[in-house]
Amino acid sequence: MTASWRATVNGASVETPGVPDAERLLDTLRWRLGLLGTKEGCRTGGCGACTVLVDDRATLSCLTLAREVEGQHILTVEGAAADLVGRAVQEAFARETALQCGYCTPGFVVALTGLLKERPRSTPVAELLEDLQGNLCRCTGYATIVRAVRAARESAP
Repeated sequence: MTASWRATVNGASVETPGVPDAERLLDTLRWRLGLLGTKEGCRTGGCGACTVLVDDRATLSCLTLAREVEGQHILTVEGAAADLVGRAVQEAFARETALQCGYCTPGFVVALTGLLKERPRSTPVAELLEDLQGNLCRCTGYATIVRAVRAARESAP
């Protein structure tokens, strides 16, 4: 069955017609809404490249049906710059050059934004990194990502 899908995406109310009940949130965001920053990496929830925030909680959009999050608030990497915490995370990743090919970066940025929204600044960096273990990078060796996490934790409001 197909029907209109409604949600708030990056602060804007959207209504998209013809979304099948079995369509993944990843596909709705990328192909119906044109938000190509959310990446499809593994299709099994193992890499974190597709991470978005749903009501401020990190969610793997490749494993989530669009229907499951209908009516909720979704933040993608495109919307992170308009979010105070998201902007601080993006700036930290840029400042620390925590990217190479950039494929994993949106997932890291969004996941860290969610973590910093739900936790106080006093959260140890090691705990943040532990919670980011589901986000994989095959290029950087993680040293710059660790520096970016530390910098984001210090600068996020």
